[in-house]
Amino acid sequence: MTFENLMFYVLIPLVAFLYSSVGHGGASGYLALMAVFSFPSDTMKQTALLLNLFVAGIAFYHYYKAGHFNKKLFIFFALGSVPAAFIGGLFSLDPWIYKKILGFLLFFAVARMLFVQENRNSKNNELPILMALCIGASIGFFSGLIGIGGGIILTPLILLFHWGNMKQAAAVSALFIWVNSASGLLGQFSSGVTLNINAFFMIGLALVGGLFGSYYGSQRWNPRRLEYFLALVLTSAGIKLILF
Repeated sequence: MTFENLMFYVLIPLVAFLYSSVGHGGASGYLALMAVFSFPSDTMKQTALLLNLFVAGIAFYHYYKAGHFNKKLFIFFALGSVPAAFIGGLFSLDPWIYKKILGFLLFFAVARMLFVQENRNSKNNELPILMALCIGASIGFFSGLIGIGGGIILTPLILLFHWGNMKQAAAVSALFIWVNSASGLLGQFSSGVTLNINAFFMIGLALVGGLFGSYYGSQRWNPRRLEYFLALVLTSAGIKLILF
């Protein structure tokens, strides 16, 4: 194993740890790493979605167990997103276009980490059902198309419109990511895409990071300093994807 490969496999559990601590599966982080380490673009999307399934599933379990899940907040987003994610997963973008879109998406993830603050008000606003369905469908299609779960888009929206606090947003986003990733992956498989054997080794590494990250994030602390490091990684990958 080369030093470059070793570094990649060391960073996978770290990304899973950081993302799962805020209820996310980490797809944008895995995609960023695969971009930095020059993975073929035709294997990136399905690999990221697969890792999302395991890490987001663990994150949801811990946040649900800690009592932060709001079923009503989740259901209407999911009703719109799941069929749309499947449709998005059926499409394959030109590699050049895919990398540019992904690059801009990574900057969105950085903005979410650095600038979106928790709503500390005790009272949450009522969720408009039609708006939730439309938001879910839009995020779902984009998630299946790019290979993410959509949590980096949904979480800041929940906080921005005061539909829930940080812990509730994390719990809802974790399950939202899981169902979108499953639907998008099914769409990928339906279009004839197959998985790389290395993806299964990456699952084991991501599971380790996800277990610890989701436990500490749901019950103990919010790893703000470590998020700054992850933001640096995502920014570097975004610049590489957009400029090269």
